[in-house]
Amino acid sequence: CEATWAQIEWSDVCCCLSLQGYFFNANNPYRDAPSAFAEGQEKAREGDLNAAVLLLEAAILQDPQDSEAWQVLGTTQAENENEQAAIVSLQRCLELRPNNLPALMALAVSFTNSGMQRDACDALRRWISHNPRYKHLAVDGRSPSELQEVLLLFQEAALLNLDCVDPDLQTGLGVLFNLGSDFNRAVEAFSAALSVRPQDYLLWNRLGATLANGDRSEEAVEAYGRALELQPGFIRSRYNLGISCINLGAHREAVSNFLTALNQQRQSQRCSHQQMSANIWAALRIAVSMLDRPELFQAASAGDLDLLMQVFDVGDV
Repeated sequence: CEATWAQIEWSDVCCCLSLQGYFFNANNPYRDAPSAFAEGQEKAREGDLNAAVLLLEAAILQDPQDSEAWQVLGTTQAENENEQAAIVSLQRCLELRPNNLPALMALAVSFTNSGMQRDACDALRRWISHNPRYKHLAVDGRSPSELQEVLLLFQEAALLNLDCVDPDLQTGLGVLFNLGSDFNRAVEAFSAALSVRPQDYLLWNRLGATLANGDRSEEAVEAYGRALELQPGFIRSRYNLGISCINLGAHREAVSNFLTALNQQRQSQRCSHQQMSANIWAALRIAVSMLDRPELFQAASAGDLDLLMQVFDVGDV
C-alpha cells in the first residue's frame, strides 16, 4: 500500500534506509540536493553510475511517488550490475505508472538476466497491452505469460511493421528469442533494432550477450567493445566483456576488465568492498585462478583491489 512506501525505516544490520525492499545508502552526501533528479540523470548519461545512484536515491527519498526517478534508478542499477535493486526500482515505478513502456521493457530484461522467464514474459505481455500501437492484439481477454504465447503476440505485432522497424518491438523479440535459446533469431532482432539506433549502447550490450550465449564469443567481444566506446562507464558491459575473455582463454585481459569495472564502482561513491558487485569479484577470482599465481588469488579473495590494479597495471579511468 502507499502508506508502506511512505514509511522510512532504519536497518541497524545494513546501516541503510529501507523502502519496502529497496535499501538506500544512509550516508548519502546528496540527501538534500535541490536538483538531485536532474543531476542524477546527467551523471547516468556521463557513465558515473555510482554518483547517479546516490543522486537518484536522494530524489526518491525527497519524493517517494516520483515514478520517473524510480525508472531511471532501476535502469541505472541494471547498468551498474545490481539486478535485484533494478527489479525492485522498476516494479515500484510500474506500481505508480503501469503504462510506462521503457520500464516494462527494462524489467523484462532484468527478469531475463535473473532467470525469471515467466516474469519476463509477463512484463513483455504488459508492454504489448499498454502500447497504443499494438494493444488491440491483446483485446481478446487473454493474459498469456507463457513464452510461446507472448512470442506469438510480438510476432503478430511485427507483421504491422513490414515497411519499417520498431526498435523497441525488436528488442522485445530479442529478449523472447533469448528466453527460448533461439540465439540466432535473437541476434537478428537486436541487429534490426540497432539498424535504427546504432548509438544505443544498451542494444550493443544485449547483442553481445546474445552472441556470447550462442557460443560466438569473438563477435561478442566486438559488440561489447562498441558498447563501451559509446559508454565507457557501462559496468555491466565491462563485466560481460571480461566473461567473454575468459571463454576465449584471454585470462589476463579478463582480469583487467574486471578490475576496471570494480574500480569504476568504488570511485565516485567511495564505497566499500561489500558495496561492489559480488558477481564481478567472483568472476575476478575465477580469472585470477587461471593464471597460476596463488599470491594474486589470495589478494583477490581478500578484496585487495589496489594491489591487483598495481600488479596488472590497471590505472584509474
